[in-house]
Formats: sequence, structure tokens, C-alpha cells
Amino acid sequence: MTVKNAQEGTSVIPSTLHEPQDCRAVSEVLSRIGDKWTVLVVGVLGDGSKRFNEVRRSLGSISQRMLTLTLRGLERDGLVTRTVYPTVPPRVDYALTTLGRSLLEPVNGLGLWARQNRVAIQSARDAFDARQTAAEEIVTSR
Repeated sequence: MTVKNAQEGTSVIPSTLHEPQDCRAVSEVLSRIGDKWTVLVVGVLGDGSKRFNEVRRSLGSISQRMLTLTLRGLERDGLVTRTVYPTVPPRVDYALTTLGRSLLEPVNGLGLWARQNRVAIQSARDAFDARQTAAEEIVTSR
């Protein structure tokens, strides 16, 4: 339910539906799972446990540092486990936790939605850019 602010005519969310601490918590979680590399790493680990270089090869263009940071963040958030085996050289495997596995369905759904709507989004962008260009030409021709 939205309410119009009489003075400005803008929609506002009633304070009973908006708790600042909830917004911060949601924002933090969405920034983690909305990150490009996080989505891809979760997808790769959805097939099962993998070693660092297996994950890296599956992703192609990710740097070693970015993959390390992404895996560390996912581990910190309880989405990935890191298991070190005492071999020479040490073997380290990464796997999704139960919480991480629960993220697979929404991530895969979002990926499917993006693939299904890619053409429509590109058409909308092209139309918007054309309108912007036309508007800029009108302004500069004056």
C-alpha cells in the first residue's frame, strides 16, 4: 500500500511497512548475491564440490584475486564451505552449504528470466537511446 504525499505528490511507503534495520539487512544480502561473480560461482558449485582452479576454469575471465575474494565472502556468509585436505600440495575444495544450495533456485530463475528477456531489454534500451539522441539533437539545434 502506498500513500501520496499531499505536498509533493510522490508515493511514500507507510512507516509501518518500512523498518530501517530490515532495509540494511536486505541491502547487504542483495549486494552479496547480486554480485556478478557470486551468481556465477554459486551456479558452478551447484554441480558439486570443486577445487579452486576448477571453479576458475569454469568461469573463464575471473582473476585469481576476484575469485579468492568472492569465495571468501561466500564462506563468510555461510553459503560456501572450504575444506582443506592435508596433502602435498594441500588440496582445497569448495562446496555449497545447505544455505548456499537454497540460493540455487532463485539464482537459476533469475538467469532464466534474463535469458528469456534479453532481446526485449535490448529493444527497450535501443528505443530509449534513440529517444535520448533525438532529444539531444533538438536541444543542440536550437
